[in-house]
Amino acid sequence: MRRIGITQRVDVIESYGERRDALDQRWYELVVALGCMPVPLPNIPRHLVRELMDGLNLAGVILSGGNNIAELDCHALDIATERDEFERALIQYTIETDIPLLGVCRGMQFINHHLGGSVERIKGHVAVEHELIMLKREFDLPRTVNSFHHWAIPSNGLAHGLVPLAADTQGNIEAYMHKERNVVGIMWHPERVKTFDVRDINLLKRIFL
Repeated sequence: MRRIGITQRVDVIESYGERRDALDQRWYELVVALGCMPVPLPNIPRHLVRELMDGLNLAGVILSGGNNIAELDCHALDIATERDEFERALIQYTIETDIPLLGVCRGMQFINHHLGGSVERIKGHVAVEHELIMLKREFDLPRTVNSFHHWAIPSNGLAHGLVPLAADTQGNIEAYMHKERNVVGIMWHPERVKTFDVRDINLLKRIFL
């Protein structure tokens, strides 16, 4: 069974004095629905990323949602610099080793930011649904998607090498792919759909299988 690594958000539990890696169990259900084995990835120091990844033999990596990116908003209450550093090294590793990479919400933003693209604040995109405008017809994406983000990639904000696949009605990029590598980003959360959308399942299979 193919293994898919999933990064984790950092939650601060002040009453216990702990910083916890956390992942919605729906991610496990979604990856299992692909016929794959989910593997949560710990937010370890960046110099250990290669040793971790070499030992896991992953068929793909998902950068999950959660946590603001510290470089974009250093005053946000939920930033986690250890996660930023881990995922930065993880992106480099997947690119160097040609491991398929999917960024979801924050993950999509982080890949674009890491590759030199821009991300801007946006309002009215938390706990709502909106229409998806298709930009590449060869991808069958959901027509309506959920939205849980305060940041967006503007129409002119994609990093070099990324190609837009879909946008919202304001033109912000909702999905992209890399024109040379197996790197895809989506702004919505496929794991938060009550009954998984077959188009999300097929997209993930296209990336990882």
